[in-house]
Amino acid sequence: RRGRDLFAQWCRDAGMTVSVDAVGNLFARRDGTDAQAAPVLIGSHLDTQPEGGRFDGVYGVLAALELVRTLNDAGIATGKPLDIVSWTNEEGARFA
Repeated sequence: RRGRDLFAQWCRDAGMTVSVDAVGNLFARRDGTDAQAAPVLIGSHLDTQPEGGRFDGVYGVLAALELVRTLNDAGIATGKPLDIVSWTNEEGARFA
């Protein structure tokens, strides 16, 4: 939980709007210039799986945040909103 809260704060620090859906999936949105456009969804999950490897899931979520930070630093606006997602049940095998 602390890791998810920290990640959510990093997203807010990057100017994103953070929300959590009914099953606990975390979404962080960077607005685009076209508010009506469907968002581009990027990310993965912050937990890891046995034998999943050192960066299982976490890499996708943190790489997405780095993409947003890089766009912010360069002053680049995107047409579509960018949504970073951290799935709560990405694997889905144990608790379908």
